[in-house]
Amino acid sequence: MSIWADRILREFPADLSRFWIALDPDGLLLDETILLGLRERDFEVLPFEDSVSFRTEYEERYRSAWDVGQKGTAKALILQWRGADINSIPWDYIRAARQVSLSLADLFPNLNYGVVRKLDSEHHEGLFQAYQKHVTQLLGEAETKNFVLTHIFRLSPYLLNRPEDFWREALRLHYRGAGLPSLFADHVATVLRDSSLGSLPISELLASKPFMLRAIQESWARFVAKYGVEPDARGTDQEPVEGHAYDVPFDHPDVRVIIDTMFLEGALQPIEASVRPEHLPDWIQVGLIDDPQALAHLVSEGAKRNAASLPSEGASHRDWVEAARRLGELIYRFNELKAADADNLQGQLQSLQREADARLKDWVLQHFADLPSLPVAKAPVMVHHVPRYLAMRRGFGEDRIALLVFDGLALDQWAQIRDHLSTKLPDFSADEGGCFAWLPTLTSISRQALFSGLKPREFQGSMDSTAQESSLWTKFWQENGLRKPEVVFQKGLKRSDQLALLEDVLSKPTTKVAGLVVDMVDEIVHGAMLGKRGIAGQIREWCDTGFIEKLFLMLAQHGYHIYLTADHGNVDADGIGRLSQGVVSEMKGERVRAYRSEDLAASVPPDIDAFQFSGPGLPSDFLPVYANQRGAFVPRGNKIVAHGGMALEELVVPFVKIRMKKEEHATDSTSDRI
Repeated sequence: MSIWADRILREFPADLSRFWIALDPDGLLLDETILLGLRERDFEVLPFEDSVSFRTEYEERYRSAWDVGQKGTAKALILQWRGADINSIPWDYIRAARQVSLSLADLFPNLNYGVVRKLDSEHHEGLFQAYQKHVTQLLGEAETKNFVLTHIFRLSPYLLNRPEDFWREALRLHYRGAGLPSLFADHVATVLRDSSLGSLPISELLASKPFMLRAIQESWARFVAKYGVEPDARGTDQEPVEGHAYDVPFDHPDVRVIIDTMFLEGALQPIEASVRPEHLPDWIQVGLIDDPQALAHLVSEGAKRNAASLPSEGASHRDWVEAARRLGELIYRFNELKAADADNLQGQLQSLQREADARLKDWVLQHFADLPSLPVAKAPVMVHHVPRYLAMRRGFGEDRIALLVFDGLALDQWAQIRDHLSTKLPDFSADEGGCFAWLPTLTSISRQALFSGLKPREFQGSMDSTAQESSLWTKFWQENGLRKPEVVFQKGLKRSDQLALLEDVLSKPTTKVAGLVVDMVDEIVHGAMLGKRGIAGQIREWCDTGFIEKLFLMLAQHGYHIYLTADHGNVDADGIGRLSQGVVSEMKGERVRAYRSEDLAASVPPDIDAFQFSGPGLPSDFLPVYANQRGAFVPRGNKIVAHGGMALEELVVPFVKIRMKKEEHATDSTSDRI
């Protein structure tokens, strides 16, 4: 355990108390490393969000057992309180609990608190180590910013004297997934304002990965044009960021090596060239597609890079979201290959998927229990965080919000839809991120959690159905200050002829929030006969109907901020044997079965390759049994596309802010973190 984790954990000695109240205004306990350390001591952390839900969980899962001398769910419970007034907590809790106060101001007394609190929790450990070594006197605001930039982001604005220095550091930051928080990006921009780099939108380039990627994509098109490369229509449809591209020194060795990797891993898309001159430098080839073998080579090299960069057991949830994004881009490119090329590379892709799933399974067994408690201010970590995150966005001025839930949409299928939209809508861009579905990844569980903002055990009466989604969605927003007529829910959307009736509802001035289920992908998946490559062809045909762009344009026209996500993804699966258990299993999925007792769960025949994992947030009498790897409970030899399990493409789903106007590329304090 690190010295940072030890510093926090020493506040909670074992056997001192069963019930604690942690005054934690900066959310220090809601860090994956800290949560894991507490769980290893058999402590659980429960954020206090409202008295009713906390009391229900506290009484049922902890106090009732403690009162009769039993251990209960955990040895000790920590009520995590981020508010300013502890008197908002019920008095009987205050009287019964032992109190601890945690604050960044106390842990970093010689740094500016307003600066330090802008850092994500993943940086606290590194900052604490640097603080212990180097800080001996009080630092002001500017000095604290420079200290953080130097020791956390390995960047000094005073050393960015040349274009290649700036672009190298900016690309390095985003490639590592660590763009600067806006406060620090603005500081760098201020330092460089009077330099030769001052004409660049420095703050946006450093803070926003979507802005940076689109700028690089456009700049690459202009750069290769200098060598005589002429892109086809696909390469010219998308308009440049803010009306122009930038003079990026792609040919500098320090910049070139990062760009090369970003093309191979799918962060950047190669240009389809209709004209390619002779004697083009070899290093430019990775960013061009001009012959039938180029895409196949890109997929093969991308698979190697993905395999080498898979997260380890100690990785964060952010690492797994990024790994899922890279894999999704790779699968999308694979599905675009000609059949012969795909057949040649299928073994390499499947090997990567097996290794990713094995590592993810080990990580889920150890870390998944912490995900429901992680903070959502920057972006939702799990799908049930989405409504709360959107409520925060309304608080930041996004008065009208539309949440589009594409039922069953995997990240590779989102990449396909995104690229289609990029060719059809010049003003389209997307702030791309991801979040975790609930396990098991079934529609009735994960989608209901998504619309309700609740954990599955909090709607256990309807876990086998989606019939309550509309009322749960409305209830959430009523509890967050809206009236019932201001909330809309509609599902079954898939065709352009449905949009006129939908517009009648969404155009009403009273409508503030809309939850919309687009279920075409899920229908295609459940009828798939030719695997995910066949699904890609059907999605392409659906996109060509124009439904998606018409939906987005209609929502943008009526002033909606558009968010897109999914309840789960999907995978190619192989039959491992049918389970003929009659009514023994409570819920029957092709990748998962659920049982009401340990004895029933143990009734799965030993020759069926399956495993149990209950996970957090489920009712105590709901025990899922999962088909191992990419198996399915169908006859051996059968191949299907399915969901319900914990493969990477099922468990991590897109969470995307759709932008339809050029002026919306400007960053704010949270959108660049999605």
